[in-house]
Amino acid sequence: MPKLKYQRPKGTLDILPEEQVYWHKVKDTIRNIAEYHGFNRIDTPIIESTELFSRSIGSSSDIVDKEMFSLKTKGGDKLTLRPEATAAIARAYIENGMKNRRHPVKLYYIGSMFRHEKPQHNRLREFHQFGLEVIGSSSPIIDAQILQIAFAIFKELSINELSVHINSIGCKICRPEYLKALKSFLSSQLRKLPVEYRKRIQANPLRLFDIKDEKCERITQEAPQIVDHLCEDCRANFEKLLEFLDFLDIPYVFNPYLVRGLDYYSGPVYEILPSNKDYAAKEALGGGGRYDYLIKSLGGRDVPATGIAFGLERLIGFMKENNIRVDAKREIPVFISHLGDFGQKRALKLTEELRKENLYIQEGLSKSGLKPQKKIADKSNTRFTVLVSQMEALEENVILRDQVAGTQEVIAIKDIAKKIREALKKTPKIKKDKSKK
Repeated sequence: MPKLKYQRPKGTLDILPEEQVYWHKVKDTIRNIAEYHGFNRIDTPIIESTELFSRSIGSSSDIVDKEMFSLKTKGGDKLTLRPEATAAIARAYIENGMKNRRHPVKLYYIGSMFRHEKPQHNRLREFHQFGLEVIGSSSPIIDAQILQIAFAIFKELSINELSVHINSIGCKICRPEYLKALKSFLSSQLRKLPVEYRKRIQANPLRLFDIKDEKCERITQEAPQIVDHLCEDCRANFEKLLEFLDFLDIPYVFNPYLVRGLDYYSGPVYEILPSNKDYAAKEALGGGGRYDYLIKSLGGRDVPATGIAFGLERLIGFMKENNIRVDAKREIPVFISHLGDFGQKRALKLTEELRKENLYIQEGLSKSGLKPQKKIADKSNTRFTVLVSQMEALEENVILRDQVAGTQEVIAIKDIAKKIREALKKTPKIKKDKSKK
């Protein structure tokens, strides 16, 4: 019988230990900056009602039409692995009575999303997203703040030379007039479009701007622009947002054909892209916009909202491609060595005691002799070696060796953390001799 060979599913990724330094850095940066600005974390289920996404995202969108991983349970429930998080957060806002919280409600999330699309460069079937959502304010300053936070995260990760591509797709007052003008234009252009896109564009004419096809893009350039049909409020809010971006020195490009691919958007929409390439050749690092009608459409109250999201795989891939390095080194000052059965037991207990004292350690607990333990210690480049031998352990003592000071002494276990801290304050850290191999 042939031996089975198992591989990860197509479009998924193993994040190996040596890669985790990027993920830790990105996630820690996101958490620190988001929480500084008053955002609280929310986690929603990975699986949700299929109707939640088809209703909010739009049945004619690529996501709903082609990309969702859906299933039917034995009980007949139709469920879907979440392709994005905003609809789920809107559902959570309604279901958990968040309308009673102080507004605006500011939330952030980090989690896995799933889309059944062709795996390609920095685009996977299981991917991770970070997002900010603000529910309960229609002020353009909130949109500006979200973009300010996004740029702060990018800057903290040494990602510079970015710009915001931005547009406004209007509201329920002015968008119907624009759609009327767009449909009139498309009536004479529909036959020029590829057959596979006609039905989608007829269902929602705005899909024209979201299709990556040369024939569609040529027609797009001739289509009426929604900015020419904005109502007074939409125009004023959009201009105010641009004023905030100017004041914040956030570079932006007005893109009259940017609509984003989800039906719930209204008002300002945007994407963040590298500013050193042609727009068509670039992948957005992040994107978002207003969704002022989403919560009401799902059965909640009429409350405005806005948000942004970006993919972590794409972000980390961009960092690697641009040689943005993340320091993987953590200062580990202490190596714990042991000798004898009781010494091994006491060394095991000591590892947890030093963790409580916030001292980073390396250990050779699984090694039975001092020689193999010393090999680990040499590679670890630690400054202190704490030897827990059989005799000293019985008396609750250890032998402390300081490689910088060149000293060795017997210390009570209860005093070891204090002694190490005092020594670290007085003398420089040990440096590895790179000339020795």
